[in-house]
Amino acid sequence: QVQLVESGGGLVQAGGSLRLSCAASRSMNDMGWYRQAPGKQRELVAVITSGGSTNYADSVKGRFFISRDNAKNTVYLQMNSLKPEDTAVYYCYARFIRGYWGQGTQVAVSS
Repeated sequence: QVQLVESGGGLVQAGGSLRLSCAASRSMNDMGWYRQAPGKQRELVAVITSGGSTNYADSVKGRFFISRDNAKNTVYLQMNSLKPEDTAVYYCYARFIRGYWGQGTQVAVSS
């Protein structure tokens, strides 16, 4: 079994920054972040392949940056210029043969 441990969520003012991390219990292939706000569908925020290729939702391009440290089996999401619209529960996702989900970490951005 694979476990994903997320950290870094919290409360921040608009314009601030936050860095999320997700550590897997083993090496994974694709890793990424999804988010879900109350009353909204869960949406893909960013994804990074094992080779380092990235893709971002249009709403976060230029503000959020995804990276990974394969030696630590960890994926990061650097969130800059945060907006109230970024408020959501952020979920780590990772795939190795099958997909796995983290527990989710709350990010709240105040105006």
